[in-house]
Amino acid sequence: MKRFLKFLFIKLPLALILLSVVLVFILKWVPVWVTPLMVSRSIEYRQDSGFHTQKRWVRLEDISPELMKAVITSEDNLFAEHKGFDRKAIKQALKEKREGKRTRGASTISQQTAKNVFTFHKRTLWRKGVEAWFTFLIETIWGKERIMEVYLNVAEMGKGVYGAQAAAQAFFGKDAAALTRREASLLAAILPAPLTRSAAKPSNYVSSRATSIARMIPNLKYPDWIESKY
Repeated sequence: MKRFLKFLFIKLPLALILLSVVLVFILKWVPVWVTPLMVSRSIEYRQDSGFHTQKRWVRLEDISPELMKAVITSEDNLFAEHKGFDRKAIKQALKEKREGKRTRGASTISQQTAKNVFTFHKRTLWRKGVEAWFTFLIETIWGKERIMEVYLNVAEMGKGVYGAQAAAQAFFGKDAAALTRREASLLAAILPAPLTRSAAKPSNYVSSRATSIARMIPNLKYPDWIESKY
């Protein structure tokens, strides 16, 4: 019994921790070819003959800095400053929940990347805990540039469409490197709900949201590694 408890509460957790660290180290250099979400969507739409996965990994250098700015503006204003978690946004979200208001998302780009790459999207406390652990790891091991590179290559941007390159080609007929500020803002505007919003045929809301994002972009400060791409 003691051996089993030692295995269950000491050896197994340590092995999982070591495995997670090794995996994150590997993915610091190796492209993320598939994510749990891609797998679950393929299963979800397995009977849809028109569904097919579109994705193509590209280097950060081959993605327009306009898209990097747009997603930071839309999703995570403090991306360059925080250590993976926006504590102020989390406190505000908890306050709104206590007051019975509609809670705004408090996930940073780092958290979204950890969720996309390492977890399934089912809302559970267990998943949030795993997400938090991997957020800490990628912030520590990858750094901001790699987090942005992975995020923009795996984010769901439409039905079966993952990443900036696939989205740019599917919606605008061009490479991700050539995205304009307007196109980048449209992609950023659909990120919270990519299955119900369209960048190619934007609704009035998406168009208005993209306009707001584009207008805010000049007012924010971005990391030097983004600014230097111009």
